Amino acid sequence: MQAMNPLGFNVNLLHFDETGLIPGVIQAPSGEVRMVGYLNREALDRTLHSGFVTFWSRSRQTLWTKGEGSGNRLKLVGLRADCDSDCLLIIAEPVGPTCHRGTDSCFDDDAEAAAPPATTLPWLDHLEKLLQSRKATASLAGSYTQKLFAQGTDRIAKKVAEEAGEVILAAKNHQHEASNDNRMDLVGEAADLLFHLELLLVDRGVSLHDVVALLKARHGDRGEN
Repeated sequence: MQAMNPLGFNVNLLHFDETGLIPGVIQAPSGEVRMVGYLNREALDRTLHSGFVTFWSRSRQTLWTKGEGSGNRLKLVGLRADCDSDCLLIIAEPVGPTCHRGTDSCFDDDAEAAAPPATTLPWLDHLEKLLQSRKATASLAGSYTQKLFAQGTDRIAKKVAEEAGEVILAAKNHQHEASNDNRMDLVGEAADLLFHLELLLVDRGVSLHDVVALLKARHGDRGEN
């Protein structure tokens, strides 16, 4: 096996398959196998140069850096090729859970551990904790979020109303012209609204888990309305 040396790794010695891909087994420094993904030459180059594991998505036909949305990145520690140079062992330090289910490993077969979190979007839990820390250090001289907390509930509520209006306008634009640009505008405005709504909930001491629990109580046993 080739020595573990990410910066000096010779990509030219690898044997990519007929589609230009090579499987990569992700292993934590502790020895736990976290996941398996596929890399093309560009994904491997980006992994080596950025220090964060990047894959090639076979379903979306695009590069994706693990954790780019959730924050649950894989920090490159080492890299080895197997004896045939057609498979990679990627040693990476996980930042948060690796599996999309919220578990540490994609190979975790414990049913309870594999159950999705209450929000179904683990990153929202991270956002809630981040906003709580910003509230604790609220200051008019601080960051955008800290300033909003310092300005009080009325100001935050107005921002929620403003962002809701922007979502409505973006939705109408997308309705009239369903282009990709308009779609991304709607996604962006919805993200702004969700952020400020979460900020308002934190300001009032309400958790998103409370909202999800109520939704489940309303709809969980009665089907969809």
